Amino acid sequence: MYTERRSVYPGVVVWQKTAAGGEAAILPDGCMDLIWMNGDVVVAGPDSRPYLTRSCDGDRYVGLRCSPGTLPDLLGTPAEELTNLRVPLAEVLTDRATTEFLGRIADDADPGRALEEFARSRRLLGPPPDGRIPAIARLLEQQTSVREVADRIGVGERQLHRLCRRQFGYGPKMLARILRLQSALGLAGSSIPAAQAAGMAGFADQAHLIREAHELTGRTFGQLVTV
Repeated sequence: MYTERRSVYPGVVVWQKTAAGGEAAILPDGCMDLIWMNGDVVVAGPDSRPYLTRSCDGDRYVGLRCSPGTLPDLLGTPAEELTNLRVPLAEVLTDRATTEFLGRIADDADPGRALEEFARSRRLLGPPPDGRIPAIARLLEQQTSVREVADRIGVGERQLHRLCRRQFGYGPKMLARILRLQSALGLAGSSIPAAQAAGMAGFADQAHLIREAHELTGRTFGQLVTV
């Protein structure tokens, strides 16, 4: 069973899942998560390939899914250091406030709210949000060329690449590929035919969509849509 709600924190979704047990693949979506599981909190870095998870029947997970580029500033840690990793929060942040938070949330009756409060406190302590980051993600999702994205936000292409690795965990071309596939999956999930979804998401054609789906996930597009 899976549920989600929009967080009071901008760009964040609070989700809950009770596992049915077995193995599951988490697909790349450009996001990062803070996940409460068995009383502990784990940072889920940005994925560039499917991440396999194993759970027991009844395992409960609660998380904050942070839109691309959001979580690194809250953690004070570059996203590229966490790409394709799941790392205990205690290993990412060792300050006293985080240690005390981890002690409180272990038995919290509402870990989702506790995670939101933690994110809010980190925002207050951290630097102001960089408005370029959501703009980059939005432009790349629209399949704007890397050169044009760099021009629009006023940086060189090399600086854009470094900025993307720091905030998103990979370069702009990889992020654009991931966001394009997620867009196609969302369209297909709304009963739009694959060929039409491919064009609407920015793929050259349906064959291009099928190749990209397999390269990024190891599955056919049809398999992804029916998951």
